[in-house]
This record gives sequence, C-alpha cells and structure tokens, in this order.
Amino acid sequence: MLSQFTATPGKGTTRLTYSKEDLQARNYIKEIMKEYGLSVREDGLGNIFGKLEGTLKDAPSVLVGSHFDSVPNGGSYDGPAGVVAGLEVAGLFSKNNLTPKYPLEVIALIEEEGSRFGGGLMGSRGITGLLTEEEFFKITDKDGKTTVEAMTEIGLDPSLPKKRDPKTLKAFLELHIEQGPILEEKGIPIGMVEAIVGLTQLEVTVEGRAGHAGTTPMDRRADALVAAAQMIAKFPEFACEEGDGTVITTGRLNVWPNGANVIPDKVVFTVDIRSGKEERVLDAVEKVTEWVKSYNGHGIKTTVQQQLYMPPKVMNQEIVSLLKQKCSERNLSYCSINSGAGHDAMVLSDVTDVAMLFIPSKDGLSHCPEEWSSSKDIANAVEILYEAAKTLTEAE
Repeated sequence: MLSQFTATPGKGTTRLTYSKEDLQARNYIKEIMKEYGLSVREDGLGNIFGKLEGTLKDAPSVLVGSHFDSVPNGGSYDGPAGVVAGLEVAGLFSKNNLTPKYPLEVIALIEEEGSRFGGGLMGSRGITGLLTEEEFFKITDKDGKTTVEAMTEIGLDPSLPKKRDPKTLKAFLELHIEQGPILEEKGIPIGMVEAIVGLTQLEVTVEGRAGHAGTTPMDRRADALVAAAQMIAKFPEFACEEGDGTVITTGRLNVWPNGANVIPDKVVFTVDIRSGKEERVLDAVEKVTEWVKSYNGHGIKTTVQQQLYMPPKVMNQEIVSLLKQKCSERNLSYCSINSGAGHDAMVLSDVTDVAMLFIPSKDGLSHCPEEWSSSKDIANAVEILYEAAKTLTEAE
C-alpha cells in the first residue's frame, strides 16, 4: 500500500523525506498504528512511533520497524517492508489480545537513504545523538532548503525532542529485503544478519576555471570535470587493491555551470566506500583523499569532506539466537549472511541490542522499480519477528 505514495507513478517509488508523498505515507502509517491500538507520536526529526504500553512502569521498549523514504525511482520494498512488518507484529499483538510487560513500539524512520539531505541514516543518527540538533538544523537539500523549512511545510514540528534516552530502548528488530542474490539463489527464505559492513561517504569538490569551449586553447584550461573524471576512473583500482569485498562508488556528480559550450568550473561528487573490515574502509579513505589532493595546482583546487562514517557492526548474538530458534520451531530454513548495505540497525546498535532479518530479493535487484519480494516471505519473517517480540516484551 505504501507504494502508492510516489512522485513517479509507473516509474518506481520516489518518496523523498518531508515531501508531499512523505506526508501521505506518514498519515497512512499513523492511521494503521491507531487502528492497532497504538499511541502515536512523532519526534523533532519526523520519525514516527506507535507504542503499545507495557505493564512495567517506565520500562524500555522493544522497537520493530525500518525506514519509509526511498531513493529516486527506487523500489517499493526497501524500507517499507520492514515498516509493514512492524505494523503487522503490532496487529498480531492486538488480534491475540497480548499484554506486554515491556512496551512494544513500531518505528518508521526518515531519510535512511540520504536521497534528499545527503549522508543517510538521518532518523536513527538523530535518535542516538550521532547527529546533533545543531547539525540537523544546518542541513540543506540540493535546492538550499533547510530540514526545518521542509519539515514545517508538511506540518511537522522541528522543535520537538530528537535524541532519545538509550534507557528507553530494550531492543530493535529490523526486517529488510536482502538487496542481493544470495537467498534467492540458495532457495532460503530467511537470512540471519550477523554483521553490517562499515561505510563512509565523502563529498569531493573540484574547482577550476570556466571558459568558452571554442576559444580557450587546451593548454590554457583548468577543467574541473576532466580532473574529476580522472580521479573517479582510479577508484575501482583502489577498491580491488584493498580486497576483502571493498567497494567504492561515485553515484552522484553535479557539474557547474552545466552548459554545453562552457568549460566546467566546479564539480561536486560523492564517494561511497564500504567493507566488512574497518581497516579497509580507513585505508581506502586515505588513498582516495590523497589521490584527490594530488590534483591541486594548475588552476584546480580540491576539497574532501566526510559526510558519514559508520564502522562495521556486529548484531546482538542473544537475539540472533532467539530468531534462529523461532525459525527452527517453524521449520523455516535460514542462513547466516552479512549486509553489504548500511541500515538504521547499525546506528541503533550503538545504544541498544539489535538484530536483523533479510528476506530474498527477486533477481537480487534493489533501488530500482523491479525490486520485489514475495508476500509469503514477508509473512514468514513477520511470524518470526512476532514470536521474538513476544519473548522480548514478555507478553502474555
């Protein structure tokens, strides 16, 4: 149902944070939460919480959920499958008249993808205090609009508290599509995430000198785009040198003044670096930074900014064991798997016990309109999460 809220109907899901589509999805999520008897609130970031109170006074909550934003022209399952799973877990608590000792909370997080405000994982970073209120207020989108302006436009209150006291969190469970081919190829319905790769995002600015494309001789140019292209062409080599599954990607590149007959005088591009081993990430950052800086001179000036850094994270072994036990009780096969993508779970693992389940992705595709996971696989995962949530909340 959440897939209907897209800015690009027929061309995938485009639901950027604090957009009209965000508001529509938000209202839908809150409606379902209320239907399932949850008390609903939003924080000063726009994260949504639906809470089923527990019998223990001031006890920490077991959170279940994921994010509900998307990349441009992305799929319907990346994020929302986990939000829907959280809602369905709450629905089962309601249907079976369960009373938890520890509160159950369904959480729908904002801006995990970083598609509008860059960096990514903004909702979870705000909750944990990794992103401070001051930093949050300074963030702008590509059009120069601040987070506060964008929030206010859809009726959200940026002055509400953002950071959450870790004492209010008992555990966080996140269902996510695999976004890769392993589970489908093995014919296994559940992936037990053991660890999430470390990742960093750099923003590189290359400044040169604009000039007429026809009248400026080649030896007199300081072409920012040519310099940027030469830098980017070397990154795959760095990744291969590092090994251990290290990957380096430039996914966004903006050129100014962006005229067909003007020599570019400024280029800004991103560098996404990931590896399961922290030393590989750090080493690659150093190589990329040194390489970029080597282009300084002859009219070219470079700067490198680190927008995000997350070390590799290991999931909570006790909860992973609990999930495995629930799978075995239901004769559901599973396999251990590492996540090559970043998730809100990796941020929240700093402040609470976290576990993740993966379900198969058709053809391993994600971040595109063809992204698809079966409702049967989602239902299986919901059942496992429900059973685990019952145990963790000590529901009766």
